[in-house]
Amino acid sequence: MSGRISDEDIALVRERSPIADVVGEHIQLRNAGGGNLKGLCPFHDEKSPSFNVTPARGYYYCFGCAEGGDVITFVRKIENLSFSEAVERLAQRAGIQLRYEQGGYVPGREQGERLRLIEAHRAAAEFYAAQLSTPDASPGRRFLSERGFERVDAERFGVGYAPAEWEALSRHLMARGFTSQELIKGGLAREGRRGPIDRFRGRLIWPIRDITGDVIGFGARKLLDSDDGPKYLNTPDSPIYHKSSVLYGVDLAKREIAKRSQAVIVEGYTDVMACHLAGVPTAVATCGTSFGEEHIKVLRRLLLDQAEFRGEVIFTFDGDSAGQKAALRAFQDEQKFVTQTYVAVQPDGLDPCDLRVKHGDAAVRDLVASREPLYAFAIRSMLSRYDLNTNEGRLGALDAVAPVVAGIKDPGLRKTYVVDLDRWLGFMDEGFVIQRIQQVIGQTQQHGQPQQRGTGRAPAVRREEPVDPAVRLEAEALKLAVQRPALLGPEFDALGPGAFTLPEHVALYGLIMAAGGTATGGPGGREWVDRLLDQTGTSSTAPAAEPRADLRSLVTRFAVEALRADVTGEERYGTAVLAKLQEVTVGRAITQVKSRLQRLNPVEEQQEYNRLFGELVALEQQRRVLRERATGA
Repeated sequence: MSGRISDEDIALVRERSPIADVVGEHIQLRNAGGGNLKGLCPFHDEKSPSFNVTPARGYYYCFGCAEGGDVITFVRKIENLSFSEAVERLAQRAGIQLRYEQGGYVPGREQGERLRLIEAHRAAAEFYAAQLSTPDASPGRRFLSERGFERVDAERFGVGYAPAEWEALSRHLMARGFTSQELIKGGLAREGRRGPIDRFRGRLIWPIRDITGDVIGFGARKLLDSDDGPKYLNTPDSPIYHKSSVLYGVDLAKREIAKRSQAVIVEGYTDVMACHLAGVPTAVATCGTSFGEEHIKVLRRLLLDQAEFRGEVIFTFDGDSAGQKAALRAFQDEQKFVTQTYVAVQPDGLDPCDLRVKHGDAAVRDLVASREPLYAFAIRSMLSRYDLNTNEGRLGALDAVAPVVAGIKDPGLRKTYVVDLDRWLGFMDEGFVIQRIQQVIGQTQQHGQPQQRGTGRAPAVRREEPVDPAVRLEAEALKLAVQRPALLGPEFDALGPGAFTLPEHVALYGLIMAAGGTATGGPGGREWVDRLLDQTGTSSTAPAAEPRADLRSLVTRFAVEALRADVTGEERYGTAVLAKLQEVTVGRAITQVKSRLQRLNPVEEQQEYNRLFGELVALEQQRRVLRERATGA
């Protein structure tokens, strides 16, 4: 049985794993003010960023889907790992050797499956890279040389060679302690009659890395005529490799993609290499599959793709008919991006790699620079199928293109393409073209709005801010109690649960008191938030069940959500919030006393009436004092 990771090591892993750095390996984060960072949520589809990270407290929270937690929670969810596997993943990243209780540390035994497979792939990549310099690898070196790549280029991208033997890699990895089951599960080997046999043999090898730089699979190019397999062979889907969401080169390109707000989509490994070497460091490629929805999600998070239309995604395809079909397939997903999409097609059919060999680095850069809007390319490609010299051909082309133009969501962009379409068709009658497009739009509306493209999951429900000012005030006081308890102190602890109206606010107040109250919270920070989370029964440092997940989510949300004022160095803010909250509570008491007074007969129930009247006068005086405290008078 695997040992339990020591609490001290878990705390050390969290301390040495800055949440902004870890999250920043997966999405682009930008300054959101108040010490917070913001980006597009990796856990649900959204058009504008609602995913917040607070580095000072080490937590994240999405105000769109209510996902939140610490750095360990993030790694668990983003990589679909168990608690122990997430800790091991972060420990490896931070260079920490973990200690295990209940049996001590046994290298390899307690490590999670994903970490073991990652280590096996890293060892395999090193093995393949070393083999590229052997005599048997001369066909691979010749292949690279003919395509303009030098030895240093191969080293930069980790290109290697798989020996033309049945068990070369398997023997090497098993000698290093990996099991045959691990090799087969990771896609490095297949089951043979007498044990595992290598999946890749006699091929040039490209290591495929995830966005954090870990090798998770390989792409292999056939070199020998005797190889009757496909031209390119890729790692099959495995616990760590999912081709529908993998982009080759994303580990190298992610920072430039974020910096330039540009992503260039090419078709192959050598094209990615050629682009990067030619000065287009934003190039990535799919791995044995067409560009799809999961790839879009990865790029949107890196681009911080939102409504400003600032960035650009450029598809490059061969100039032949297959390349044009690929571009039109990409057009089907165009509106899943918010940013602008383009296509760059080399007329002579050269891909970026061949273009670089024949015409140099500048030609590759010029290809990207000559990009054409994807809408324009798709429309012009459809028009090319018709004889525009005849009335019948032009009308047929208009009817064929009309649904495409009608499907453009932005009204201004749609109108612009109507004008272009009229010019391309030669009608010289924009009114007629507009009428035809409107007919298509009308037909679409009559049959109902088209289904929204998405992941198939229910759309995330954004948590709306409370409308009731009193409820907002409660939330602000609780946020202060979570983030800056020293600004509230014993006076907050003396409020009592009756100061809060929402059940979740009452529960959170009780949680704070169970943790010792704000008087013991000190300046706040990660330790105080952890103490609160411990009270939910789900410690952030232990993989326990989550009986109070809703309360845990609220703590995380309030730890990340911005306060209504910048309280840095402003000690009076806590006093003002408390005074306002107490004023609301006193106001409720005044309303109750007035209601009771109205039901009394001042003559027949004079004693009770006088007592309540005196209570009302005292409450009104208390409310005036609280108002003065709230305003600083």
